[in-house]
Amino acid sequence: MTDGVSATPVAVEGVLFDVDDTLVDTRAAFAESIAAASRVWLPHLPEERYDEVLALWRSDPNGHYRAYTRGEVDFDAQRMARANELQATFGGALLDDAAYVDWKDLFWGTFEASWAAFDDSRPVVDALVAAGVRVGSLTNARVELQTRKLAAAGLADVPLLVGVDTLGFGKPDPRVFVEACRLLGTEPARTAYVGDELDVDAVAAGDAGLVGIWIDRPGGRRHAISDAEIAEADVTTIASLDELPGVLGLEVSAGKPATRA
Repeated sequence: MTDGVSATPVAVEGVLFDVDDTLVDTRAAFAESIAAASRVWLPHLPEERYDEVLALWRSDPNGHYRAYTRGEVDFDAQRMARANELQATFGGALLDDAAYVDWKDLFWGTFEASWAAFDDSRPVVDALVAAGVRVGSLTNARVELQTRKLAAAGLADVPLLVGVDTLGFGKPDPRVFVEACRLLGTEPARTAYVGDELDVDAVAAGDAGLVGIWIDRPGGRRHAISDAEIAEADVTTIASLDELPGVLGLEVSAGKPATRA
């Protein structure tokens, strides 16, 4: 594992970003959604346990969302399964089709209203562009959804190149990374991919021939990861996007454009 400001082994000409919990603070948006849904659908549950509901939603222990990214189930099927997993775990009534529609409207409406970028997202995009680095995004969600999310977060200039609906499947399949590089106009070996999931982001990007970078934000992990797993992954790790220019060998001075070191 390489930490912090250590340089990547090649000169990077393009950077692809994951969207959720990398550029956009999706965890915070989901926290608002979970609280709204829990007040209605888990009314007996004290608010101090909402963090437990959020943790279960984000960890998705039965892999419903990853089944969706593999093209095995549709979006609403996986989301209803996850909603009912919350209901069953925390003592709520299971949702039938009609109840799920009401749950979805409340949950998703709150979620969309809560989209916001991390404080370090806009500065790093600007620094990369100023240094002549091509920037884009690659996601395991639908292109239309993530395009709206980036726009709402003030990142409309970060093109959404590949989503789960582009090829019919998503990360960690290496073909999605290669296709995103093709659309970005860079060779995989000279393209970095930055994401918050160690396996499907950083490791998978490396397996596809890109430079995999794991952003391990404090408190941001979806599930427990051992030190042995991190060491075995052997990827560059950063705790903030502020560290990315240094990792890529770019020099950034306050008030000045980034330049290559």
